[in-house]
Amino acid sequence: MDVSLVNPFIEGTLHILDTTALVKVKPGSPFLKVNTVHHGDISGLLTVDGDLEATVAISFTEKSILGIVSAMFGEEMTEINEEILDAVGEISNMVAGHVTTKIGEMGKKVKVKFVKVVTGRNEEILHTERGSHVVGIPFRTTKGKVLLEVCYADQRS
Repeated sequence: MDVSLVNPFIEGTLHILDTTALVKVKPGSPFLKVNTVHHGDISGLLTVDGDLEATVAISFTEKSILGIVSAMFGEEMTEINEEILDAVGEISNMVAGHVTTKIGEMGKKVKVKFVKVVTGRNEEILHTERGSHVVGIPFRTTKGKVLLEVCYADQRS
């Protein structure tokens, strides 16, 4: 997997959380994810189509998403509700827009789009079947943990 294609997702996540919620974010060491277990309580799922095919998940713990959305809205959020679901969708959309621009600057034509929100620890995060690796990038934030999962489809010959 080409790291230069993962970096726009890292940059986008850092940028969106910093600018929309004033949340400081620090990426951890990437790892290969070996199962489909949902590592958060709520996730925004993205797809990448065009010159590249990929799936991406931005997963938040309950603590982190409540803290992030509280900072965005300026009021304390205490439970995952419809507003939180909408906020995860909006964060995911903003990351998608950032990534579409950044990958476009690399000369690739792609459309990154938000697909849906997944909730619950017992849910699976399923990535493109054509991808052989899912790279996980954990983030520590001032509000809690976030995990970014990126899976690019194997390149066609």
